[in-house]
Amino acid sequence: MSCDLLPTEVAGPHYQGDVFDVIGDGWDLLIAHPPCTHLAVSGARWFKEKQQEQADALDFVRRLLDAPIPRIALENPVSVISSRIAKPSQVIQPWQFGHGETKATCLWLKGLPLLTPTDVVSGRENRVHRMPPGPNRWKERSRTFQGIASAMADQWGRV
Repeated sequence: MSCDLLPTEVAGPHYQGDVFDVIGDGWDLLIAHPPCTHLAVSGARWFKEKQQEQADALDFVRRLLDAPIPRIALENPVSVISSRIAKPSQVIQPWQFGHGETKATCLWLKGLPLLTPTDVVSGRENRVHRMPPGPNRWKERSRTFQGIASAMADQWGRV
């Protein structure tokens, strides 16, 4: 089941609301993608102006990592999670999973193995970072690449 404050974009079971409404419902695996707006080092120049927002975001991450679920993967770009909570278990790139893109993605893992690359490709470019401004830029930049999502489902769904 997916869970988000936003409506789902694909068919399937989806809970629209606060993840903590359903986090204690007996799940055996959580793959969390908390918002990076106040965490990612790409926005470091604004950190001084949004200290409370960052503290709240870090508290949200801590609560996800402390959830009563035996297997947890938390995904975020290079962020202050590394210096304020813990170093990531692994840093992956889309080009390791069939996409010719660079976008360092950190994984904090609990009860899960490291993700194994499935399709290393060449021709790498930083398309995500260079997206033009627009009302949906935040949403497009935060998308998980299908190759990474498939690897997570295939490799961690069997654990």
